[in-house]
Amino acid sequence: MALRSVDDVYADFVGRRRGLIKALTVEADALYNQCDPGKENLCLYGYADGTWEIAGPCEEVPPELPEPTLGINFARDGMRKEEWLCLVAVHADCWLMATTFYNAAKLDQKGRQRLFDEINALPTVYELVSGRAQGVAAAEAKAARVLEAEQEEEEEEPSGSQSDDACPNCGHKYRSGEFWIQCDSCDRWFDGQCVHMTAKLAEQQPQWKCPLC
Repeated sequence: MALRSVDDVYADFVGRRRGLIKALTVEADALYNQCDPGKENLCLYGYADGTWEIAGPCEEVPPELPEPTLGINFARDGMRKEEWLCLVAVHADCWLMATTFYNAAKLDQKGRQRLFDEINALPTVYELVSGRAQGVAAAEAKAARVLEAEQEEEEEEPSGSQSDDACPNCGHKYRSGEFWIQCDSCDRWFDGQCVHMTAKLAEQQPQWKCPLC
């Protein structure tokens, strides 16, 4: 799926960030339990639709996108849970920036600067997970509030050109939180459910052509 504008790249960043924050705060117990040190190398992935997943590294060489830090599960039992979550959060921030500016490689200087300014206005995943000058419980509460506030903002101001149009294939109108995908041939947006696509499947396809093309 091509991300052609600052808004496209930023929306992708916000979705992935939301998934990572969710994994490391409100769903931290599930994350911790899935990162079994007895398993092979595991990575934490955040997806553009706000979901997250613990999985092995991509087998494609070179990968379509920069890969997250490998083997986060091996460090789990060697430190306190809170310290481990902070460590994973730092690596999550690094991966977020790498993925975002990989997607932004074709933007011009002004576009990259605007993108960085918008990203820099948000607290990092690490800042939310660690609390930095506030207690862990307060940090988790703040993270939950940030997620809720950002979701409400998206509902009030849907981003991306798909928000104004119906899916050309089924006529469904875009609603906040849904995954839509843009055709690399005709540039039209399609309801992911209609064309049987998810954020994870989209990442595995460098180019996507809609059923109408």
